[in-house]
Amino acid sequence: MVDCMKKDIADMLRELSYVYDKDSVNSYVSLYIGGDRKDSFLRHREITIRKMLRGEEKENFDKSMVQIKDYLSEHKDFHGVLFVSARFGFFKEINLPVEFEKMLVVDSSPYIRPLARIHDEWEDFGIVVVSSDQAQLFSVVLGRSQDEKQLSKDIMQHHRMGGCSQARFQRLRRGAVHEFFKEVIEAAESFIDGQLVLAGPGVAKHEFYKILPKQLQKRVVDVVDVSFDDTRGLFDMAVDHVGSREQQTSSEVVKQLRAEVLRDGLVTYGVAEVLEAVRNGQVELLVVEKDFRVRGWICEHCQLVKVGSRSRCSSCGGVVSEVDVIEEILEFAYRTQAEVEFTDDPEIGLLGHVGAFLRYKN
Repeated sequence: MVDCMKKDIADMLRELSYVYDKDSVNSYVSLYIGGDRKDSFLRHREITIRKMLRGEEKENFDKSMVQIKDYLSEHKDFHGVLFVSARFGFFKEINLPVEFEKMLVVDSSPYIRPLARIHDEWEDFGIVVVSSDQAQLFSVVLGRSQDEKQLSKDIMQHHRMGGCSQARFQRLRRGAVHEFFKEVIEAAESFIDGQLVLAGPGVAKHEFYKILPKQLQKRVVDVVDVSFDDTRGLFDMAVDHVGSREQQTSSEVVKQLRAEVLRDGLVTYGVAEVLEAVRNGQVELLVVEKDFRVRGWICEHCQLVKVGSRSRCSSCGGVVSEVDVIEEILEFAYRTQAEVEFTDDPEIGLLGHVGAFLRYKN
């Protein structure tokens, strides 16, 4: 079983975007299923899909489902995604700690859209709880605490008579605290990716923020007053806060897209226009309405995708598969290393439900 981090998802999305049956045969089975899975869901979808398949597609599906069921029987707590094709000896799994909709999909390529949304919507971040003499660091991946690190230093808290002057004592103490903060900063730089939430009792966290390098200061999204005994409550608050910022970011991206459209900037919008741009490798950032779908077809042989329906490719005459065009746009985006942003901002509907910031225009 794969222990999932955000980078793992990014790598898998890019790998899966290149995988497809060149004969446009529905050879890939994608299963999104949780550890609380119900056999009735899988049984119902399996029966429904088998009725729709014929010949080699049905044979491949049956063999792939045997592999899937064998895996699930051995990994009863599996919560994630399986991508399987018995025909091509293909089997990929990724464990996901977040909630998602159960689904079983058969297509000419792995169905990556739900995985792409998880990758976009769950930001990696870190929490640093700090005082003048102790610190706790948490690395949060997909809404779960992945790792934890603790640091502490024996720093004299009170001036002792006869040892040194009060002023000299304060200088020594400030120096010791400063050195401890530098240790915490070094640990944070090597241990935590993404945004940062700073927390702790008293004023130490604010002093700590002041000496952070500029690149770390820019990553701080909140500063919270909390004791070391209440990190559980802090963790829940931080997950909600970072999630809210992700929603805000998606809305800001849509507003920026609209502004660039008005000034005829390096953007395009609408399904057909974005599809052409992403096939050409022009897209820097793809913006997609979360639940928008549009029916189309693909010729896997020449990778031509169009909205509408056909039985034969208009370019090479080959057999085509019915697809969700947005799914194909996503695959082209990951192949060309474009960033992807999902949004539910209503303004994206005014721009044809999908838009893109471009690397260049033709």
